[in-house]
Amino acid sequence: MSCKVITFGIQKGGCGKSTTTGIVSYLMKEDGYRVLAIDMDSQGNLTELLSGEPSNEFVERSVLEAMQHNDIKSYIVPITENLDLLPATNFLATLPRWIYTGQTYKGENIPFSGNPSWILDEALEQVRDEYDFIIIDTPPSLSEQTTNALCASEYVVVLFESSNWCYSAIPNFMDSVISANEFGRRGTKVAGILRTLNDVRRTDSKAFNEMIEEDYPEEVFQTIITRKAPVGRLALYGFDENPELKQALQQYQSFYGELIERVKG
Repeated sequence: MSCKVITFGIQKGGCGKSTTTGIVSYLMKEDGYRVLAIDMDSQGNLTELLSGEPSNEFVERSVLEAMQHNDIKSYIVPITENLDLLPATNFLATLPRWIYTGQTYKGENIPFSGNPSWILDEALEQVRDEYDFIIIDTPPSLSEQTTNALCASEYVVVLFESSNWCYSAIPNFMDSVISANEFGRRGTKVAGILRTLNDVRRTDSKAFNEMIEEDYPEEVFQTIITRKAPVGRLALYGFDENPELKQALQQYQSFYGELIERVKG
């Protein structure tokens, strides 16, 4: 199977992107796939979830330096068998400054020339043959980090948290995927919309989930992820020696099955 790159995104915060990205990466490696998880969010939440270390432990050893030096392999952090990580630090927020001025956060001058949306895609050419899946977490913004992730991806999972603000964010993000398809080189397309962090006690949550299904009947996954305490505590306990891990992963198993069927089909 050729490598598939999947980005998880939406330009709104609090929608479960990092948690979902981390869980999918974990489930894939447990299934025997070779996985590279990439953190393109300067908050570094995916980095901390998978590594168990503060993200700023990876200063000068992150995806930012990998892109600036066009050298992915030197910055990959092995996590477990079949799962590697390209970490992020808060300095990833300086990516636009480097692109447009050549100045790095360390004061170095590394001139950039080329397509500013293809930096990650071109760098990943060095490792695509080594993985079955490359999974990318993105920031809650339509930024250079997000654009690079989208243009490097064959597939995009859109995260939808059942609220009005997230509902209004969906069209713009879908347009961004279309732009990546037009201006990128990977034929980027939506793998599906995942309804997440659903609060079963709220009638408006049910209404928004139904609205998004009416708007995008072919795109929505049938699985709806509800708010569960073990999932929320995953950031605290991680994946190793977590007594709640089975409960945390349970409802994601169904989504994972749907996702694999769509991207492999």
